[in-house]
Amino acid sequence: MSCRRGGDISYEVHSTVHRTNHTVLRESDFPASDIIVSNFYTTVSVSEAASLNGKGMHVRLSLCYEPLFLPDNSVSFPSYNTTSRLIVLSEWQREIIALNHGITGSIVPVGISSSFSNRHIRHRLQEPMNITAILRKVENGFSWHREQDYLVRQLDIVKQNLPDVKINFISPPDEFYSSESLQNMKASGKYRFFTPQNDEELCYHYNGADIFVSSSIFDSGSLPGLEAMRCGAAFVTVYSGGNMEYARHEENCLLSYRYENRLAEDIIRLVRDHVLRIRLASQGEADSKSWTWENSVRIMERTVTHFLQGIPFVDPPRSVQAMLRRTDSMPTTRK
Repeated sequence: MSCRRGGDISYEVHSTVHRTNHTVLRESDFPASDIIVSNFYTTVSVSEAASLNGKGMHVRLSLCYEPLFLPDNSVSFPSYNTTSRLIVLSEWQREIIALNHGITGSIVPVGISSSFSNRHIRHRLQEPMNITAILRKVENGFSWHREQDYLVRQLDIVKQNLPDVKINFISPPDEFYSSESLQNMKASGKYRFFTPQNDEELCYHYNGADIFVSSSIFDSGSLPGLEAMRCGAAFVTVYSGGNMEYARHEENCLLSYRYENRLAEDIIRLVRDHVLRIRLASQGEADSKSWTWENSVRIMERTVTHFLQGIPFVDPPRSVQAMLRRTDSMPTTRK
């Protein structure tokens, strides 16, 4: 892994890290390899340059479709025309990129680490109903797509109707301690904040949640919901695209579109309906077991091997199939 000077590594990385002495990555910073993976639009051009210089095959791993929610879309949008070797996290993301660029991505699904499991400790905590969500730093960030103001308003409605419940927020430590807004929320006394240092601590807090809530309206994979389901929490969520890979309304979660403005209503419903809450939590936990990190790694290795061997993708999404039909019907010569 190549990393620019000053680049933060907040969690353990099981890889060799090459640090450059410059504030931006350069082609010369890349070691020779079989595959060069760019995972953000700002790394695409330099990865392609290294590939053209014989350093390895460039494969783009799109963890999010940047043009729709980040600044500089005049840069991020055309960056998707750099290479056809593309890996995405979900069918929804695959369709968006295919519609905009005609490129068929290969899906490598998100996976849950073996660190996460249901420890069956909720009854031992002897606490009121715990409702938990993730809250990120908003200062100098790009968090609008998480709909956090909406999330807090909806959770306040829940608290007004059910004063005995506890509202918990999970935040990355570096974000919480550098965010005045998050610290002010904690100081208000209305909410509890958890700042897990690692997956072990995060798993514990998921296990303490009776209901886990997600308000994000734009996610390529939406891993936290899956992790919470794996830890036995009932899941209430807003449609975000990527969560349709695993979220099924009334079967393993309660899911609504943002315009329905139903998040608080669904949470209150689960608090009051013990049977439904337990049924959704149990089905969610069962469904989550197929979403493993090992499965993701296996599919990633297979996909990269296919790229190296020049094996074409054989199942284009519907949007690409329609485009191919249109181009096939176009005349090939001018009259």
